Amino acid sequence: MNNSIQKKIWTLAAVVLSIMVIIWIALTYYNQKTQDQYNDILQRYLRMNEVTTASGQMIASLNNYLNTPSPDHLAQLDASRESMIRAKNEVYMLRNAENAFALTSYMNLIDSLVETMDRSLVFQSEKETEASSEAFTEATRISKYISEMTLTLIDTELRTYDRFYRGIIEQSQELNRLGIWLLLLITFLLLVFTYWFSLSITRPVLKLTQAAKELSRGRFDLEVEVKSNDEISFLAKMFDRMRININNLISEIQQKAQLENELQQSKLLLQESQLRSLQSQINPHFLFNTLDTLSKKAYLEGSEETSDLLVSVAGLLRYNLKRLDRSVTLYEEVKVMGQYIDIQKARFTERLRLHTDMDESCLHVQIPGLTLQPIIENAVIHAIEPEEEGGNIWFRIIDGGERVIIEIEDDGPGMSADKMQSILEEHAVESEGHSTGIGFSNVIKRLRLFYGLEDVIDIESGSGNGDGMAGGRGTMVRMKIPKTRGIEAYDKAPDRR
Repeated sequence: MNNSIQKKIWTLAAVVLSIMVIIWIALTYYNQKTQDQYNDILQRYLRMNEVTTASGQMIASLNNYLNTPSPDHLAQLDASRESMIRAKNEVYMLRNAENAFALTSYMNLIDSLVETMDRSLVFQSEKETEASSEAFTEATRISKYISEMTLTLIDTELRTYDRFYRGIIEQSQELNRLGIWLLLLITFLLLVFTYWFSLSITRPVLKLTQAAKELSRGRFDLEVEVKSNDEISFLAKMFDRMRININNLISEIQQKAQLENELQQSKLLLQESQLRSLQSQINPHFLFNTLDTLSKKAYLEGSEETSDLLVSVAGLLRYNLKRLDRSVTLYEEVKVMGQYIDIQKARFTERLRLHTDMDESCLHVQIPGLTLQPIIENAVIHAIEPEEEGGNIWFRIIDGGERVIIEIEDDGPGMSADKMQSILEEHAVESEGHSTGIGFSNVIKRLRLFYGLEDVIDIESGSGNGDGMAGGRGTMVRMKIPKTRGIEAYDKAPDRR
């Protein structure tokens, strides 16, 4: 990776810092130069003024010594003399072409002042008071000349440096104007550079954001292309690779879903065919027994009970003939089961005792036709018919949430484990005197095909869990019926054609 966002940021910071340093150095240099020029002119004035001050101090020290000769006054006079000589040397350094003549005269006056002071001291030491006073008077006059000459030189300096002052002022104004234009230029360049720098970051980000929006709309066919040489370019490449992988995965899922849909349709059609084939099997054993019972009943008594029994038989036969190839509601199955029980009660009278406990909110559930009757018939044959005192049958419908629980329980002799296993494995089982095993297996097979599930029915025998299953007796058949059939859910799906 040749570049990075971090390097771009450091480059921008370095450029801004460099420009600030250059401006600071330039302004510092020009300010220092101007300040040095001002200081130089000021020093010239101060040095010339120092000569005037030193000459006045020397006259005052000489006067004190002449009036009161003492070592202290003499030391003070020597110090004034040294100060005057230093001032003279410093003023001499101010010589230039314009003030050479005037400065030479100025130096001569200073020398004359020093010489006159020395002569006054000599006269004082020789006790020539009058000569000493005359020398002091001459020194005083020279000091005044020096003061006047100082003013003249300062005035000359002012005239000499007047153009320089004006040049400094003009230079300062031009520097201010240059600073303003330079500031505007630098601001413009920084704005342009910042705009370009921000575009180098935001343009790839905007392209990546637009690509993400297109992906969120399901457009997986648009290539994500970002032309940059930083981390965003790498991120865009990874993003595009992710887009390709997702697109391939979606295509794969769609192909698998289509194949699975076709297989499911074939499987459902096959199950429907098998279901209808199984539903066409009718056990004639019940029909023969019913007709035999009716004939005996009609022979023994000609009452209304016989008429009711005939009505129940007619309804039962009509139901069996019309519901062989279609599903029914649990309500219809319970109703036809009641007709069957009425017929069997006419046969067994008080020996058959049915106990019901039904949740009526579950009676709308779809169920294959002729599901309850074969199981009830099995209970009657094995639990009621062999027993001299008959027996009890419990019928329950319970709301189990997503499923409806249907329990049919008897207190008969029970069922062996091998027989239960054979029935649950849908094997035909011959019972004593009746071919009821085929009917039971038929119910189990039809239930499994109808719902597309394996665990829709259980058989318990002699476990002591139910009301009649104590002491190793009794059989309970428990059906767990889904409230929504798999085929019906498929038929209602919006994508099915």
